[in-house]
Amino acid sequence: MSSPAPGPSYRAVLRVTGACRLLIPALVGRSSYGLVSLALVLSVVHATGSYAHVGVVVGVFGATVAALSPLRARLIDRHGPCAALPPMASLFALTLLGLAVTTWSEGTGPGVLVALAAMAGACAPPLGPVARSLWSHLIADRALLQRAYSLDTVVEELIFLGGPLLLGALLPWWPPPIGLVVGALLVSTGTWGLVTSPVTRSLSRRSPERSSAPALDTDVTPRPVARGGLLTAVALSGAAGVALGATALINVAFAEQHGRVETVVFLEALQTAGGVIGGLLYGAVSWRAGSRTRLVLISLALGGGVAAATFAPGVAALTALLFVVGVVGAPLITTSYLLADESVAADRRTRAGNWVNTAHNAGSSVGGAAIGALLTLVPPSTAYTAAGGVLVVVAVAVLPFSIPRRRVRPLRGSSWAVPSATSARRRR
Repeated sequence: MSSPAPGPSYRAVLRVTGACRLLIPALVGRSSYGLVSLALVLSVVHATGSYAHVGVVVGVFGATVAALSPLRARLIDRHGPCAALPPMASLFALTLLGLAVTTWSEGTGPGVLVALAAMAGACAPPLGPVARSLWSHLIADRALLQRAYSLDTVVEELIFLGGPLLLGALLPWWPPPIGLVVGALLVSTGTWGLVTSPVTRSLSRRSPERSSAPALDTDVTPRPVARGGLLTAVALSGAAGVALGATALINVAFAEQHGRVETVVFLEALQTAGGVIGGLLYGAVSWRAGSRTRLVLISLALGGGVAAATFAPGVAALTALLFVVGVVGAPLITTSYLLADESVAADRRTRAGNWVNTAHNAGSSVGGAAIGALLTLVPPSTAYTAAGGVLVVVAVAVLPFSIPRRRVRPLRGSSWAVPSATSARRRR
């Protein structure tokens, strides 16, 4: 699958004009999401002392984030990041501050918290999809863009590893709502830096849906693989979310079964470390196979790796296996975004990336909920098989559509098998 010719390095990505000016604010703004989820859980527990209230508040927050995500992405594609992102980020930061104020002391009613959580989820700015869309406008070379997306995925892995660590460092000195305050500051600062970057301002001045001239990209025509490629990316991203979301909960049950619940933190950390290494290695290789074929094969590997946890005899073996799952997981996310990006016109890239992101998050929620019910009936080992099996089944279902068709050579002297120039062009 890989080409022997060396591709551009990560240093080449950072040397692209405007790359660091894009990467750093996106990192700062998205760090909010690595912090807010856990801070919200701990803040609601601090204020109400009820895990039932926590479930409702966090569930409403996640539901509104997912349900309105396509609408927010469409607004950004239509009006441009500079016009659409600041209002979203401002409202999101204000609602986070409202949640921090209402949970700072005990006794807050759940109705207020649910309302604020719904408002926060409704206006959460999709900084990840926007950043990836900007990468595709900034970099035309596909090999270099793959490295940019891999770097972006690695940054996201580090965010969700570093967010809880940052909150843990703050908690000895402040109550849990301090995480919501810091999250509001991070998303405001990062969004401001993102919308003032040269590539964002240039894209907003020449927004594809408001101008006949393309913005930083000469190709705005729909691609022939638009429907198939995007549907494959969304389906496999969602199935991967199911598998990984379920795995996170099964890990807790597995560790508890083996009498070492505290090891769950190390399981998650090593899986994230595997994602960082896998993302960097994947981006450093030039691949001959197309994005759709790679995505299907990586999905089969990830699903098989999760299912293989069925045979883990103990926590040590599971730890090693989850590290491998992390190594494969980051390339799957990177390739999903690459396939979505190359399958649509330039003025739909934010929406396409957002669908991939939404499918993954929704799949993770569904996987966690479904596997929670399943764990009341079966042991963790069997649950790993079910979680990995979902991804394998979906990957097998789309596999026939991912194999490139080869042109059949006609027999000598037979004119009926010779394709016309028009039909040949259509197939390409």
